[in-house]
Amino acid sequence: MGFQEFLGNGTTVMHLRKSVRAGRFPHSLILSGPRGAGKYTLTLMLAKAVNCLEPVASDGLPDFCGRCANCTRIADAANLEERVAEAVAAREELRETDKRETRVLVQTHPDVLVIPPDPPQLLIKLGQVRQAIHAAYYRPPLEARRAFTIFTSSAFMKEAANSLLKVLEEPPGHTTLVLLTENPQELLPTIRSRAVIHRLSSLSSAELEMLLAERRPELKPKDRALAARLAEGAVGRALTIDLGAYLTSRQDALVILRTALREPDYSQLFRATETYRAGAEGQEKTIHLLRALGSLLEDLLLVIAGTPALVRNIDLAAELATLAQGVSIEWMDAASRAVVRVEQGMRRNLLRSLSLDAMAVTFDPS
Repeated sequence: MGFQEFLGNGTTVMHLRKSVRAGRFPHSLILSGPRGAGKYTLTLMLAKAVNCLEPVASDGLPDFCGRCANCTRIADAANLEERVAEAVAAREELRETDKRETRVLVQTHPDVLVIPPDPPQLLIKLGQVRQAIHAAYYRPPLEARRAFTIFTSSAFMKEAANSLLKVLEEPPGHTTLVLLTENPQELLPTIRSRAVIHRLSSLSSAELEMLLAERRPELKPKDRALAARLAEGAVGRALTIDLGAYLTSRQDALVILRTALREPDYSQLFRATETYRAGAEGQEKTIHLLRALGSLLEDLLLVIAGTPALVRNIDLAAELATLAQGVSIEWMDAASRAVVRVEQGMRRNLLRSLSLDAMAVTFDPS
């Protein structure tokens, strides 16, 4: 166990470990990078390194033992999806009046607070930021040298983002706030200016294929190549991608694209979209579909731009080339906007199957 388990971005990791060694770990830190690049994993490692009860060293820099009480309890938050599901389930057990006032939080260690987007809107809400402010100002670390509050998304409600500025402007000496984001520009300029920003870069597809051959030997070579492309350089995404689930979502996304760009077969479209129902399961399924559709649209744009070698869905190269014939940049823009409208509609609990049908039949390829 230790930082040697973290793959890639050695320079960034080295700088952060040096700040741990110097005792000058930043009060506010933004870690940016593609989804699956290891932002959350690295943050938990840093929290362990700062608070390890039996600290060790590797490569001449601070490391963590992975065995002490602080390390093990912080590590319990590593499976974020599972911890969030537990928090959501616990909230569902409350009375209706209490549900509305209860925000989703993850805290496996008393001094490490993890704040994910609150479902179903999947936004960081004001109540969550207020919890962070209370912890920062009124709860000094109980069992750690330094407390950590980790925001796992940059999707803040406006009031929540404005409220967060108070902590960033007057940071308490014993707490570090970490904001994880795929795109720092989503954060307010006043937030960005008050935090140290580190970016995690991507690994090459060839490097990811080699890693997959070692870590996921059950994948066939063509599946490894596809998974490496789909991961977009993100180690975590490459290692955890459920290729079967992605291909299922992509098949429905292809139905939508074919309906929009070819002679439409509405019966096939309706059979595909009628399975996208309400509820948490339907929401997750729709999110996966929209991600697959976004991936196909980006590949179409690459084909139109004359760079087909960069497409991610390499097993569909021939069909993408056929679909791209006659497609204009204006159509691509309209299609991308239609996908965003469906995402926004999910937050308003619109009927998902009808939203998907409307998206497919309102694309205008002319």
